[in-house]
Amino acid sequence: MSSVPAKRPLTLVLASPRGFCAGVDRAIHIVEKALEKYQAPVYVRHEIVHNRFVVESLAQKGAVFVEELDEVPDDAAVVFSAHGVPKTVPEEADRRGLTSLDATCPLVTKVHREAELHYDMGRQIIMIGHAGHPEVIGTIGQVPEGTVMLVGTPAEAEMVQPRDPSMLAYITQTTLSVDDAAAVIDVLYRRFPDIVGPKREDICYATTNRQAAVKTIAPKCEALMVIGSPNSSNSSRLVEVATRAGCARSVLVQRAAEVDWSLLDGVSRLGITAGASAPEILVEEVVAAARERFDVTIEEVRVTTETVTFKLPQALSE
Repeated sequence: MSSVPAKRPLTLVLASPRGFCAGVDRAIHIVEKALEKYQAPVYVRHEIVHNRFVVESLAQKGAVFVEELDEVPDDAAVVFSAHGVPKTVPEEADRRGLTSLDATCPLVTKVHREAELHYDMGRQIIMIGHAGHPEVIGTIGQVPEGTVMLVGTPAEAEMVQPRDPSMLAYITQTTLSVDDAAAVIDVLYRRFPDIVGPKREDICYATTNRQAAVKTIAPKCEALMVIGSPNSSNSSRLVEVATRAGCARSVLVQRAAEVDWSLLDGVSRLGITAGASAPEILVEEVVAAARERFDVTIEEVRVTTETVTFKLPQALSE
């Protein structure tokens, strides 16, 4: 009589907070409410958030994702992504008479306002961030071309040459590694003691909290999975943070179907988290897939509770 082999035990250590932040939640709701109010199709410039599952779900409801405004027909409704856009984009939308809705995360908008303020004060701006990321492009696009110098590493911060070190400010992308940003900021303060920084850290609360949770669980896990998209900055940073915190087998996976279960050979404790643009349903999917293969015990490690919410634009909340 054959018996089913016993499943090997596996403890899943769930980092908390994980997954959606208030800015992502707001951006998705803006697209959903716009579809209710204006009917499909509603156009969205760039991915509303960096997650394929979210983008495909909204596309099924009638959202049409485009790269630039010239792909949007006249008289249509268009939503700007959570990462923010250069000033020229809403100006062009207004010129064409499009109905535009700004889903930029309010914490990114805060950095936009800082850039404008520094420019108005005559300061040259150093932005700490990743070249080519939509948030960086949007932030640099708030002020005239040539106003912002982009640095991504301490080595680049050592090389940067401002025109007047006494009239200098820095801002940062909101989704950076807290430790990486701190290393760059240390170089800037050493080289330019008069540099002006933000009153409160630009790196957003959600990025900071998710990194803190990963730092807490990584040393206690033999492997760690970050659920998120490859083009998601905050998700990629979580893999780096986990690796540095002592979990060498840390990987980014988009969803359960892509998991390489051989990664877990010899693993008894697997850490799981999700980037700020990854919905909890994708975490549940990975947990369910693990239950099929292992005798799973769940352990949740919470470092803080998030209560942040952001209002929808007035045009949608009426």
